[in-house]
Amino acid sequence: MHQMMYQLIKSVPEEFCYQTNNPDIPPMAWLYGRAIYVETYWLREVLQEQGDKSGLVREIFKAGKGNDKATLAQLPPFDHLLNWALELLDDNVMRFANPSLNDGKVHNHPMMLDGSIPNLILQSYAELYEMMLYQLHERQLQSPASHQVAKPLVATAPSTDHADIHQGHYRIGAKEDPAAKDNELPPQIVELSGYRIDRSPVSNGAWLSFIEADGYNNEELWSDAGWEWSQKTADHQRPHIWRQDIQRRWFTIGINGPSDLITEDPVSGISQHEALAYANWVSSQDDELLKGAVVQHEYQWEVALRSREVTDYGRVWEWCGHPFHTYTGYKAPEYAEATTIDFDAGHFTLRGGSIHTQLPLRRTSYRNHDKPESRFRMSGTRLVFPPSEMPWNKK
Repeated sequence: MHQMMYQLIKSVPEEFCYQTNNPDIPPMAWLYGRAIYVETYWLREVLQEQGDKSGLVREIFKAGKGNDKATLAQLPPFDHLLNWALELLDDNVMRFANPSLNDGKVHNHPMMLDGSIPNLILQSYAELYEMMLYQLHERQLQSPASHQVAKPLVATAPSTDHADIHQGHYRIGAKEDPAAKDNELPPQIVELSGYRIDRSPVSNGAWLSFIEADGYNNEELWSDAGWEWSQKTADHQRPHIWRQDIQRRWFTIGINGPSDLITEDPVSGISQHEALAYANWVSSQDDELLKGAVVQHEYQWEVALRSREVTDYGRVWEWCGHPFHTYTGYKAPEYAEATTIDFDAGHFTLRGGSIHTQLPLRRTSYRNHDKPESRFRMSGTRLVFPPSEMPWNKK
């Protein structure tokens, strides 16, 4: 992760590292600096009770400061940032590798013995690295794109390939997992009514059908907040990463540039507002299998994966239909850097991971979240439906 982040930030012009191509994504310089700060916080401040290095830059790199203009103005010049980072990393590695230098504090701390600190550090790197990739993606999206579609996207009907999950009691959350974050705990049993869930996320082809049905202009499909958002958003008539060539055929822009859209691939770059409107449109179709469609609840998603009824996931973050919340019995961690923020009605849950998500974050219980208007996370969605006509399913 050290090498990947360093190589990424060195691969772009210095001035870009201080730019915000999307106001919801901190600049790359801050993301890189925060990664170093978090590692130093855990290895020196918590494990060795030496808070001089992390405390010095805490007000710049602590959580929630990445989009604050006054804070970003304090970022050091590029060469100074890299030298500071590499010096700290070398020292951290040396201390970590030589117990004699730290009186055994590093390796004998309870949070090292149970594996939680190494996992917290790795996951912080993975989360910040993913955000750096999204910043690069936004840069690509704002550059002029010239592309001629070779294989046009084909509109398809919403999928009726659903997995049937029976009513019952199911476990959600992480159990005896040293990688678990606070928002995955405590594990618990929830009771769910029966439901059907899309085996695959909503596809590009199905989303094209929503566009061609004028779903973006049908106010009846949208929530009040969603409609208000759509009317003030410049590119609200399409997913964030879709564009049209001179013949008005749709293509996509990825981190490496433009390419044809594949009909069967998951749609990416939609807000939660769009996901909810799409679900309402699907429910209005003249097909009994699609009646009652709604955006999934994260418990339904997790249970379906644990039941191995759904296997196609991890290519797009999948919007869920409810606010990001604490689990029953939640206890805030002792340390600030282990504590999740944004448990409120203004943030909604995402599950699954995108093509940019690293291995430390790819587990069934991992929870992401964002504001409902956010579209930069390679986000798609998956729908659920009323249960099939089975005697063991509640009405």
